[in-house]
Amino acid sequence: MLLALDDVTTYYGKMRILEGISIQVDTGELVCLLGGNASGKSTTLKTILGLVRPRNGRVLLDAEDVTHRRVPERIARGMAIVPENRRLFGYMTVQENLELGAVLRDGSTFKEDLERVHSLFPRLYERREQLAGTMSGGEQQMVAMGRALMSRPRLLLMDEPSMGLSPALVQQNFTIIKEVHESGVAILMVEQNATMALSIADRGYVLATGSLVLEGPAGDLLQSEDLKRAYLGR
Repeated sequence: MLLALDDVTTYYGKMRILEGISIQVDTGELVCLLGGNASGKSTTLKTILGLVRPRNGRVLLDAEDVTHRRVPERIARGMAIVPENRRLFGYMTVQENLELGAVLRDGSTFKEDLERVHSLFPRLYERREQLAGTMSGGEQQMVAMGRALMSRPRLLLMDEPSMGLSPALVQQNFTIIKEVHESGVAILMVEQNATMALSIADRGYVLATGSLVLEGPAGDLLQSEDLKRAYLGR
């Protein structure tokens, strides 16, 4: 077991966002977390990363309780995130954004890691001196993924990777996510595009108003009438 949320309940002030959430990601797995707007998906990622502390329950990494560990400590232990809307430093170049992804590493594998990112995203090499804020949405998504991979994560958190992308770029993006997963990186992916997410995932969970309502192997969920009811409300 690489990651687990154990009966996690999270509040924003007096408002309960997550209630009794338990999920698990094993080493090398690709797990998707599905749900509509305001279902608690992004809050789940923030809780895993340490941006939000749960009121109750635990966050476990390698079976160790990291609930009260700071964000940099969790990243140093092998987490990385591709945040919603990319969150790049737009006034910095593509190269500089990628370098920031390796800031907590010792630097011994920097060149190797950079070459790996460039092999996945050849356009980032071509545009390495371009300001990240001047790139298209699809190109910015590449930078965000590349920046996360520069930290050599064992667990990659992805928040809505298809948001704002054209259908062609969505397909390309999911192809790259699958390739990253097949290289041995475990992925927990929050996504509203259930069909695309489940087509490449090993397992899935479905959230509704802060509670888990469905979970199972991705192939089973793709065929599930319960998923349609839980996810589409019908």
